[in-house]
Amino acid sequence: MTGRKRVAFGRINQESNSFSPVRSTVDDFRKTHLIQGPELLARCSRGGTEVEKWLDDAELSGFVRAVEEVGRGRVEAVPLLSAWAIPGGPLTVDALHELIDRMLASLAAAGPVDGVYLALHGALGCDGVPDPEATVLAAIRDRIGPHVPFVVSYDLHGQMTPAKMALVDAAVAYRTNPHRDHLTTGSRAGRLLVRTVLGEIRPKMAWRTLPMAGMGGTTIDLFPTMRPVFRWMNRVEREPGVLDASLFMCHLWNDTQHMGWATVVITDGDQPLAERKVDELSDLAWTVRDVPPPAFPSPAEAIAKVRGSRLRRRLGTACMCDASDIVGCGSTGENTRLLGILLRDAPDLVVYCPLRDGAVVDQLWDHPYDQEVDVVLGGKLDPENCPALPVRGKVTRRHRHTALGRMIVFEVGNASIVLTEEPPLTHKPDFFTDLGLDLWKADIVVVKSLFPFRLYYLRWNRMSLYVRTQGITDLDYFLRQTFDGPIHPQQPLLDWRPRDAERRAARI
Repeated sequence: MTGRKRVAFGRINQESNSFSPVRSTVDDFRKTHLIQGPELLARCSRGGTEVEKWLDDAELSGFVRAVEEVGRGRVEAVPLLSAWAIPGGPLTVDALHELIDRMLASLAAAGPVDGVYLALHGALGCDGVPDPEATVLAAIRDRIGPHVPFVVSYDLHGQMTPAKMALVDAAVAYRTNPHRDHLTTGSRAGRLLVRTVLGEIRPKMAWRTLPMAGMGGTTIDLFPTMRPVFRWMNRVEREPGVLDASLFMCHLWNDTQHMGWATVVITDGDQPLAERKVDELSDLAWTVRDVPPPAFPSPAEAIAKVRGSRLRRRLGTACMCDASDIVGCGSTGENTRLLGILLRDAPDLVVYCPLRDGAVVDQLWDHPYDQEVDVVLGGKLDPENCPALPVRGKVTRRHRHTALGRMIVFEVGNASIVLTEEPPLTHKPDFFTDLGLDLWKADIVVVKSLFPFRLYYLRWNRMSLYVRTQGITDLDYFLRQTFDGPIHPQQPLLDWRPRDAERRAARI
């Protein structure tokens, strides 16, 4: 069909932890997800698998469906590049520029387009580049020009800046935590872009930056603290003239002086309405600024809770989040502190625990099954936060994972330690079940996941415990940073407006 509008879509996405000593490279994307061209469109079409092993349908699939449903044959989806890596340390400068160059090459090969959509995270880090996603957006904007509609979606833990906002026509975020709306977020972005290129709407965006971090209770959208805020966003979109609303609660481990929450409201051609509604959303979000995150039990307290819950253990397992080494928040995955305590203090409990140690995996890959051997776990990538732990055990299983590389089950007493070459992203149960580990038989399953495990382990999980030892994803670790001014609650503030005005006017 001739005369159709053409809208391009792609992704550069990683949640980076600025405090990790391990740098991310393009190889980390290749291992996980690096797709472009016709294959990307096939993966994002109905029946495809967008991100193999991780998500069948994510933002780009939602975007493609919105093009089909809203465009109704008048709009064509044009695939560019999709790059996603497991959360980790900041990108090298070379990696950032290679990904940008690949995206620009895909855009050039695509020919003229009438609009562009990118799925970013909002917490991408890069050595020496203070706002790497703004660098990505600027490169795209320079290529397409100032008048081509440009829409971007983010994780709700993204860090918003004036540069990011100035470069796009609309920005949207997930509206669930744990995240379960990847598909609908892409669809929201797609509907905005398609309707814009067809001339049906004229998006006007207003945003605010709130000087607060680390608060809001659990920040789970279904829990009482945040539920009114998320319900307000769903409700306001039903008001005349309002197209979309988003809240960003920032990633605490992104070393930026501009740390803070943000709000966005998009209307159809009505900037004053967008400004009024974003102020309302900001006032509502500001009301949770004094609700602290929940206090985490010590390992001893957590072990005692598990021991005292015999019925729950018979009916399932306890999921114990290693809150000081959350791979889903960019930690290395090699912190041995919790594992060491479990081996010492809970030898009677059946424990499954992940740990990253490529050197030991290499050492044991050809070692005979069920033959005891002494190894030293951890202390290699980040010795300061991940002390070495000598153990004696035996290899019982091996497995090759498409993204995590070689995996070994190393049994030490009642503990099955899953050793991996790459960061052990454990938010889905198949991390363990693919190795033949039966979750029904475990008293404790250690996960290095902050929120997603609550969704995926529902079938087995009878108790969620967040345990802090010491590491780079401790909830107060971000306070080691230097900020561009007062941030609540480090320095109590009564009003968000003065700091918002300063920050949005600043050149970042």
